Amino acid sequence: MQIPELTSFNLNGQRVLIREDLNVPISEGEVSSDARIQAALPTLRYALGQGAKVIVMSHLGRPREGVPVADQPEVSLAPVARQLARLTGYRVQLIDNYIDGFELPEADIVLLENVRINRGEAANDDGLARKLAALCDIFVMDAFGTAHRAQASTAGITAFAPLACAGPLLTAELKALSKALQAPRQPVVAIVGGSKVSSKLEVLDALSEKVDALIVGGGIANTFLAASGVRVGRSLHEPALLDAARRIQAKVQVPLPVDVVVGNSLSPGGQARISPINAVRDDEMILDIGPQTQAKCSEIITPAGTIIWNGPVGVFELPAFSAGTRAIADTVARNEGFSIAGGGDTLAAIEQFGITDQVSYISTGGGAFLEFVEGKALPAVVALQARSSN
Repeated sequence: MQIPELTSFNLNGQRVLIREDLNVPISEGEVSSDARIQAALPTLRYALGQGAKVIVMSHLGRPREGVPVADQPEVSLAPVARQLARLTGYRVQLIDNYIDGFELPEADIVLLENVRINRGEAANDDGLARKLAALCDIFVMDAFGTAHRAQASTAGITAFAPLACAGPLLTAELKALSKALQAPRQPVVAIVGGSKVSSKLEVLDALSEKVDALIVGGGIANTFLAASGVRVGRSLHEPALLDAARRIQAKVQVPLPVDVVVGNSLSPGGQARISPINAVRDDEMILDIGPQTQAKCSEIITPAGTIIWNGPVGVFELPAFSAGTRAIADTVARNEGFSIAGGGDTLAAIEQFGITDQVSYISTGGGAFLEFVEGKALPAVVALQARSSN
């Protein structure tokens, strides 16, 4: 994969515009989890250390395009600017009006206000892409989490910037995923959780061709259980996709739960009980895997040469239903092979259970992570490849 990298360029005195994914959760006006900001810091520090004039752009939330941030303050990057300054000690200046150019302020980092409020961003409009490109001497695509979006700030700008390259974070993401998928250490085990098979059917299909075992959890596991003739009560599952689940089971080992943790509600004070898989009552929901299933999964994960993890196996946010995901996390942490994890809920679980330093690589991407696993081309990466071939 021939893509120019940031380290190949002389940055001294250059306006370096870096597209990062700083789409972090905000609570009461402050950043509640800064994992994505932390992931971007090595790139920013490198550029500053090389004498660059650093400009950063990102999105936050789901803003209405063409509507000023003043009219939708919940999507402002102001909390991100404050947290970035706290983490680094740098002078960070948030700029609102930048599309038609601006004077660089006396700051270490210039942060452009939410790029998704600009008309034409989602449509990958050439006019907007040209205006963004005019703000820099070098464009750096470093936001793997948005690499699957063909947008003006991720893909379109690459064709018009004087120079364009991949940042260290994007480069590391692509190398880690390639290592896990294209030349993995054997055996390969994938763990895929989440609420719906429909949202991950393509990735489940793709993984069934590449892994030795596919551990499923959450609502996805319930659909596979139902496909196997198990009564799942009121559990979230998708009856329309039972045949799809059976088709995947015919291609790869899919170890199904033998015991589960069930409850009548998702309230923090709800009752929970461990049940054999064939004894789930009609009024109960499967909300976690039980201890026997945890042990069964551990036996499969422990000897794995490569682990790909996307999604929890239960409602880990509630203590009564967190033991299964904790057991998976602990086993992944102990594994001596190569492990890669991605997706927002997965990152939250890794943080909650304190295994951040014990996973080989933690991807900042959710949708991009899944699309790469599916074998789809990522538009931002394709744009960089096209630029390098010209």
